[in-house]
Amino acid sequence: VQLQASGGGLVQDGGSLRLSCAASGLTFSRQTIGWFRQAPGKERDFVAAIRYNGYTYYTDSVKGRFTISRDNTKNTVYLQMNSLRPEDTAVYYCAADPSIILSSIRLSRQYAYWGQGTQVTVSS
Repeated sequence: VQLQASGGGLVQDGGSLRLSCAASGLTFSRQTIGWFRQAPGKERDFVAAIRYNGYTYYTDSVKGRFTISRDNTKNTVYLQMNSLRPEDTAVYYCAADPSIILSSIRLSRQYAYWGQGTQVTVSS
């Protein structure tokens, strides 16, 4: 199983980025895909997730700014990030799991597969 996160970069306050998470080696359409982020010296935090049925979930701080979506024909999940703020600066990771239950969707330890991370830096 491989998850490849990409699309990070340096952007100014208020800017936008789109992250991609390309998966291989698993039945993609059955996976819940989550995005997490980790800033220096902090824990890895939940950002957003999308279930196999397309239902989406977000942490409160990104609601209305970030949108998670999936394209099962490309085995890829996207995280569109608008109105970025300096506090969004972190390494962003995507993760996958075929059997995660809804009550655990925000828990990083419940995800079986992880990508390598992509750096997002928002300058003020």
